[in-house]
Amino acid sequence: MPTDTKRVPGPEVAQPYQWFYGEKEKPVTVGLLNLVCNVNKYNREDGRMFDELRPVFLKAGIVSQSKGSAYMEVKNTKVICAVYGPHEVDRREDFQMNGQLRCEFKFATFACRARRQHQSDAQEKEFSVIVQKALESAVCLSKFPKAQLDIFVTVLEDGGSCLAAALTCASAAVADAGIDMYDVAIGCTVKQIGERCLIDPTFDEEQSVLSKENKEAGSGRTTICLLPSINQISAFLQEGELDVEASVQGMQSCIEGCQRLYPVVHHCLIEAVKKKFLAGSKEVT
Repeated sequence: MPTDTKRVPGPEVAQPYQWFYGEKEKPVTVGLLNLVCNVNKYNREDGRMFDELRPVFLKAGIVSQSKGSAYMEVKNTKVICAVYGPHEVDRREDFQMNGQLRCEFKFATFACRARRQHQSDAQEKEFSVIVQKALESAVCLSKFPKAQLDIFVTVLEDGGSCLAAALTCASAAVADAGIDMYDVAIGCTVKQIGERCLIDPTFDEEQSVLSKENKEAGSGRTTICLLPSINQISAFLQEGELDVEASVQGMQSCIEGCQRLYPVVHHCLIEAVKKKFLAGSKEVT
């Protein structure tokens, strides 16, 4: 056995976890038969309608050592976020009169079907910038001048639409930390295949293999971060090849999905405030 006390000793013999994975590695293929099906009547691979969201679980105040935190489950997608600060900026060259946000987006090594590396890759760095820019429009940065707020987002399991879940979870964590915000930020993703919009796609739907005929119809993925109360979009990300009409349709579907998720976040934050109030009243008594 290893004598290094800083390293967790593992078993001498290990096997790849992919051997025990229940689902097949084959992605969902949307065939030509679905082109003639009615969008409102056709069910997806998991039994949902095209415009139906997955069940959502959201809870704030998960990490006790942080200023604010939140944990979110969207079926198989699991994301946790912790917020620390505001604290004084360490480097003088970063001095600004308004507050600063520093976001770190990270996949756990076991989050995806293929094992991720400990070092941040290009995708994680890109998602970190997107989450940071989206929350900068929602947070009142002038309330903590000369200070910095650290946001750490970790994806525990990638079951599809992880960026949208990370945006919503990070916004709930910042609100749980008591930071002044103009509005909470809600994220939603739509996968488009021709004229069809699959809202809140799963991992298999995001990685779906299209036939040559379907490729000609155009496919893409749209992710939007919406501030519902003030009706503003703080982040917009689009991938694939889509014409103008399909792009507008995808944006409208994302906005509708964000508005349907807003009551869930609102209820979660109210319950978190009630819990803190009751805990504070018990300490006083």
